Amino acid sequence: MAMERANLLNMAKLSIKGLIESALSFGRTLDSDYPPLQQFFVVMEHCLKHGLRVKKSFLGFNKSLWGPLELVEKLCPEAAEISASVRDLPGLKTPLGRARAWLRLALMQKRLADYLRLLITRKDLLSDFYENSALMLEEEGAVIVGLLVGLNVIDANLCVKGEDLDSQVGVIDFSMYLKNDIDDYRSEERNSQIASILDQKNYVEELNRQLNSTVHGLQGRVDSLEKSNSKLIEELAIAKNNIIKLQEENQQLRSENSLILLKAQQQLEVTQGDVSVERDTYKQSRQGLDEMYNEAQRQLKEECQLRQDVENELVVQVSMKQEMELAMKLLEKDIHEKQDTLIGLRHQLDEVKAINVEMYQKMQSSDDEMKKKNNMISRLEEKTNQITATMKQLEQRLQEAERHRTSAEEGTRRFKLDFANKADSLQRQIENRERQLQQLETDLKIEREWRQTLQNDLDRERDTVSQLSTEALQINGLKKEFHRLQDENIQLKTICEDQEQALEELGSKLSDSVLGVLELDRTSHHCRNCGEIFCNSCSDNELPLPASPKPVRVCDTCHALLLQRCSSNPT
Repeated sequence: MAMERANLLNMAKLSIKGLIESALSFGRTLDSDYPPLQQFFVVMEHCLKHGLRVKKSFLGFNKSLWGPLELVEKLCPEAAEISASVRDLPGLKTPLGRARAWLRLALMQKRLADYLRLLITRKDLLSDFYENSALMLEEEGAVIVGLLVGLNVIDANLCVKGEDLDSQVGVIDFSMYLKNDIDDYRSEERNSQIASILDQKNYVEELNRQLNSTVHGLQGRVDSLEKSNSKLIEELAIAKNNIIKLQEENQQLRSENSLILLKAQQQLEVTQGDVSVERDTYKQSRQGLDEMYNEAQRQLKEECQLRQDVENELVVQVSMKQEMELAMKLLEKDIHEKQDTLIGLRHQLDEVKAINVEMYQKMQSSDDEMKKKNNMISRLEEKTNQITATMKQLEQRLQEAERHRTSAEEGTRRFKLDFANKADSLQRQIENRERQLQQLETDLKIEREWRQTLQNDLDRERDTVSQLSTEALQINGLKKEFHRLQDENIQLKTICEDQEQALEELGSKLSDSVLGVLELDRTSHHCRNCGEIFCNSCSDNELPLPASPKPVRVCDTCHALLLQRCSSNPT
């Protein structure tokens, strides 16, 4: 087994070396018919089959390479595309054909060395497919994988679809690797070229690793930005939901406010109607009271005139009866008391007028108040009826006074009787006036209670107005909060757009970096004089350097500079 491994290692070295040399000599883009490439796949097939365990099946014993190669897609997700392409090829029927197609696709992708490196590091998985002394489980396998890295300098364009990979016979052609001295000299030159190419490749790989680290860093930043963007989107969604809820609450509050305002307007209209009715009633009652006052004043004048007449009569008859004079004095005293009573009633009427004016400015209506007002109106009507009755009584008394005056003119005999009747009637009038005064005091108390009730209603209405003002202030606060949330929403949208623009710029930079790496991997070269990287056309020059007597690749600028130096110093 050790001998077999050594032989396979040597064949792999020769095959890989010959493939690289021939590719540099005849062009770097190879196709399926190129013999060194075919021999390379045959050697790789023998290396992968070495020590492979035999699996039993219904058709007999079978050694399959497809089993271990299928593990690569589990170790490296990038290899899943190759495995899926191999499974989808219609012309492949055997596992060996799928394994051959997989090797060709991996070579075209320039990832064959990377995939096999991942595979040999998992010896615990390979032990299920290979014996303990197999090449893939020993050091020779790692050496072969290291040699495969050099194949990245060549390009292969292989047509796998339509090629019969199931029935190919893998036989190694040793004649390709038997060379003479001329070939050895050429091989040395090719080895130097290969060494320079490998140096360039190592330099490019180092740049590729640095770019990959940069790409990973950018990818991490992109991931963090995506996470922060998702968080911002979630916060934006939450803010939108809060805004929608606030809008619904604002709409509900507006509807409630409109209902409250409508009710307040309706109540105000009812109140204004009641106030207008009350005002008309007050005007009518005031007009009636004025008429009553005028009538009472007229009656007072008539009574004064009557008193004057009676006094004149008493002056004429003063000599006749001293009792009559005393009676006249008493009558005069009663009349003065009546005048005082009338003056007091007038003041009370003025106070009632002032109270009604004040109540007119402050009142607001309700059903209970209307009932109280109706009751008060009925009481005022009763008072009016009572005053009318009193006026009728006064008229009767005037008629009686006229009758008494007529009887006094007839004779002195009936004067005492008439005077006594007049005194009795005046006493009754005084009693009636006292009862009227008590009734007016009672009405005044009722008016004051009514005014207190109206004041309480006015305070309640003021409390309602203050509550409505507070609700209006709350609605204004909600409007300000809504505008603030709108501003925050605009700011979040701006931040989200900026982050999306930054992600697009990072994506474009990342794609440019990847394209730059691929371009460097394919067409760039390392100048041996200045150490910089140039494209193929700008570094297609070879000159010997002091550090390297053999011709090496240099750039156009260094080539011109070195030629100038050689021409200026021919020695």
